[in-house]
Amino acid sequence: MVVAIVILVVSFFLDGILSNFLPYMVGDLSLFTPMITIVSLVIVYPLFTKRLKYYFFSCFVIGLLYDFMYTNLLFYNAILFLAVGCITMFMNRYIRRTWLSTLLFLVVAIVGYECMNAIIILIFQLVPMTFSRLIYKVSHSLLLNLFYGEFLYFIIWLLPKKYKKIAINS
Repeated sequence: MVVAIVILVVSFFLDGILSNFLPYMVGDLSLFTPMITIVSLVIVYPLFTKRLKYYFFSCFVIGLLYDFMYTNLLFYNAILFLAVGCITMFMNRYIRRTWLSTLLFLVVAIVGYECMNAIIILIFQLVPMTFSRLIYKVSHSLLLNLFYGEFLYFIIWLLPKKYKKIAINS
């Protein structure tokens, strides 16, 4: 579980660092839009399989810290990160984790997070949101995040069993 916490903390700070250097304006998104924290939540789930309450607590706390540090929307990302954690849990119950299924999990988590964001934006009419903007945001965030997810998966796969406490299928 220590490995998972280290990965979550490093990803949290890496998300902030990368978002400072990459453009994040509505019409000026980079192809490398970071959603590193969400990727790390999906990747570290197998390290919490015997302790789900700690996984969901970690999702909530990371989301709350994300709200305080990056968005100033109290409990917004905490709830969305919990929802991403639930999506990850349900996918892991029905699909065996391999490097290819990890890509599928990451795509579903990123699309799910962006769709939940878009629905909340539409409900409260915060900014004008269209389907083309949603597709634009999703398509511009997949490249970097899929690469980072596979990199994390490979790092966890290389760890000795005593550090990860479970075997990740290869």
